[in-house]
Amino acid sequence: MRRRRRTTILVNGDPNLAGRLAGTIRQNHDCQEIIAPHYGMTMIKTRESARKSLFYLGEVLVTEAKVEINDCVGIGIVNGMQDQLAKDLAVIDAAYQANLNETVEWNDVLLAEERDITRKRAELQSELMNTKVNFETMTE
Repeated sequence: MRRRRRTTILVNGDPNLAGRLAGTIRQNHDCQEIIAPHYGMTMIKTRESARKSLFYLGEVLVTEAKVEINDCVGIGIVNGMQDQLAKDLAVIDAAYQANLNETVEWNDVLLAEERDITRKRAELQSELMNTKVNFETMTE
């Protein structure tokens, strides 16, 4: 599973999942903190739809951490001030970079969490559609 997809699942899913996965790695492996969680700003790049050109929308506050496991570096970057989540994401990323045995079992857990996120979003969308007003049927 690619890093972007994995991170999206961990950030949008169960808030405790990243901590549980990172905890199993911390128990079984030596995790060296390279860079402690710290705050920074990053530019948000977006595509303007009419001209199909890229531009910078603005800046967002992020928390970044770096961890090393078995000479493999993992990076965790998350929006806002979330030190523990950034550290957990870095440990998980380093575990995948190092091809640790624990990561094989995680794919099923992450896919199940992704399905749960999709289901919850569909339910929310359905609830929102029930409140939608159809102006074409409104009359005086």
